[in-house]
Amino acid sequence: MLEKIKTILTENFNPTHLEVEDDSYRHRNHAGAKEHGGGHYNVIVVSHKFEGLNSLKRHRLVNAALKGDFESNAIHALAIKAHTPDEWSQHNKPLEG
Repeated sequence: MLEKIKTILTENFNPTHLEVEDDSYRHRNHAGAKEHGGGHYNVIVVSHKFEGLNSLKRHRLVNAALKGDFESNAIHALAIKAHTPDEWSQHNKPLEG
């Protein structure tokens, strides 16, 4: 599933940075995960397509791209961090010293 999420997000957002983490092991006893079998994932996606959009709109775009996997219960929960390249470079500046 990790590779599928990466492929979908790459095709939809042409990210300059992308991280996808399977966090399902931390939720294995979670009722929804047990009932539906879907996994829990964390994503960081950095794309020019997020420029001018607030956080809610960015998250909606990511969720819409993965809609089929939510509907099939392949994804039960998704934590999203969506940034523009400028935001990402500001957020990840090396410490000076």
